[in-house]
Amino acid sequence: MFNLPYIQPVFRPPSEWQSLILQVTNGCSYNQCTFCDMYTAPQKKFRARKLEELEAEIKAVAATGVSVTKVFLADGDAMTLPMRRLEAICRLIREHLPGVRRISSYCLPRNLKNKSVEELRLLAELGLTLVYVGCESGDDEVLAGINKGETFESSKAALLKLGQAGIKRSVMILNGMGGKERSQQHALNSARLMNATQPEYLSTLVVSFPLGMDRVVAGFDGRFTPLAVEDLIAEQGWLLGELDLNSTIFRSDHASNYLVLKGTLGRDKAALLAQIASARDGLVPLRAEWQRGL
Repeated sequence: MFNLPYIQPVFRPPSEWQSLILQVTNGCSYNQCTFCDMYTAPQKKFRARKLEELEAEIKAVAATGVSVTKVFLADGDAMTLPMRRLEAICRLIREHLPGVRRISSYCLPRNLKNKSVEELRLLAELGLTLVYVGCESGDDEVLAGINKGETFESSKAALLKLGQAGIKRSVMILNGMGGKERSQQHALNSARLMNATQPEYLSTLVVSFPLGMDRVVAGFDGRFTPLAVEDLIAEQGWLLGELDLNSTIFRSDHASNYLVLKGTLGRDKAALLAQIASARDGLVPLRAEWQRGL
């Protein structure tokens, strides 16, 4: 609609489909996770875009007169930008697009090491009130195997800091990320991380390897067996069974998921577990491969 000069490919969370995508960085500053092929194209070498470029794009959008209520800061980890740059971007959005009610971004836990709760609280006051945190797992062996560069404790610290600052957290856990060899510990420790941090949103996606899984297998020293559909459902059951959440919106409805689950935890925990049990007994239809859109 706005004909902005994106460096393709550009990714966004499914829930940001109505948002203005403002590409404040290109690529991912870390880009070493063995399972991720999102930013491996030659043109996706990481760089922060100049503030003057972003200001011109924001003004161009404002000049169209189109109502903008949500802005998503792309690419992979816009929160890696220094606090002064993030503050300046938020203030430009606030000045030129006064109808914006929410700014959001992907966020790696490491992005927050040098940002204080007070600084994050300022960003929230300027409209940056939601971040998508790809924790992937709460299990240290799995995190090391996929070269995530994070641990249970580093993810926990980042999520708690965001919560203290009043920024809502949408956490992603990858179903199947530990392979069959680590499936149960992956599920149980991911639940432990969620219980310790109580995020506002939690989603599970099924890990896939469109460009092959050689890097993942190598990261686990050759000991990585992809989960069959029934194993993925069992892993979901282990995760849901251990979750002790007070008021977290849970979604397992991404295109990658075989079994669609939606609810609020803990209110709907029993109902969700009943759905999983029915699926394991073959009483609930699962998505066919062609329906998964991958």
